[in-house]
Amino acid sequence: MELSNMSTFHPDYFFLIGIPRLEESHLLLSIPFSIMYVTSLLGNCILILVIGTNKTLQQPMYIFLMLLAGCDILLSSTTVPKTLSIFWFNSHTISFNGCLVQTFSIHFNFVMESAILVIMAYDRFHAICRPLTYTTTLTTSFIRKVIAVALCRNLCIITPFVFLLYRLPYEGSNVIEHTYCEHMSMARLATANILVNVVYGLIIASCSTGVDLILIIISYVIIIRAVLRLRSSEARLKAFNTCVSHVCVIILFYTPAFFSFIAHRVGHKYVPLQVHILVANLYVLFPPMMNPIIYGVRTREIRQRVVSMLHREFTRYQ
Repeated sequence: MELSNMSTFHPDYFFLIGIPRLEESHLLLSIPFSIMYVTSLLGNCILILVIGTNKTLQQPMYIFLMLLAGCDILLSSTTVPKTLSIFWFNSHTISFNGCLVQTFSIHFNFVMESAILVIMAYDRFHAICRPLTYTTTLTTSFIRKVIAVALCRNLCIITPFVFLLYRLPYEGSNVIEHTYCEHMSMARLATANILVNVVYGLIIASCSTGVDLILIIISYVIIIRAVLRLRSSEARLKAFNTCVSHVCVIILFYTPAFFSFIAHRVGHKYVPLQVHILVANLYVLFPPMMNPIIYGVRTREIRQRVVSMLHREFTRYQ
């Protein structure tokens, strides 16, 4: 194997094997993968277009939803095109630097989406528990500041992943048993001690995504307590109904992500590799596909705008 840097022993490229033990099914698997990806792109682009072009939807909840849709597009587009190129064209190679960029993009978009879900939980908390101060607290200035803080946090915690991987020597195999590059799949190929990478990955998972999930749970415990104090059953139902979409998105986002995280670190001996890789692909495909569907179906304002937009486009070509 040729080496591009003799001092640090970086390979010219990595070989992405795809889904181990399912190589013969790659072409068949490409059908649901491509359908989910196209559905995700279409749904999230429509969501961004509808919210961005309607002044009546320029409210905090919808702005956060538009940001979530943008993150969904970036998260799936970071991995799926390369995965499909493996399935369709046997394009297995990716440059060393390209692998680092993909690793950074995946982890950055993941923690950014996690941060947005926390912000959305805070939005629901204020809307239900403190409705009188909602408009004065969640101002445009506040939204800009909280998004800027989230971006800075994510840059600070994800950038070290790149340097931790870059410092490692790769003198052995350059074959990654995955459809895309990510931190631990790259680190395991190094011919040096990767304890720092493992510990840092655990710390970041605990202090970012783990803390985000705890904050979301705390927000919803307070919300549930506040809703149960309402005397009217109709008011309780209405309040709970405003949170259902967000809760569904949270479950869809965190469940496969934590399964993949645990399988990579402690469960790789017990979870079949092909199952792990399929779930890892699922968490960059399924939530981005389902999020616009969930919000489109359950949010009346968005549903009405989408129907109106589609009707207008349809009549234009009559």
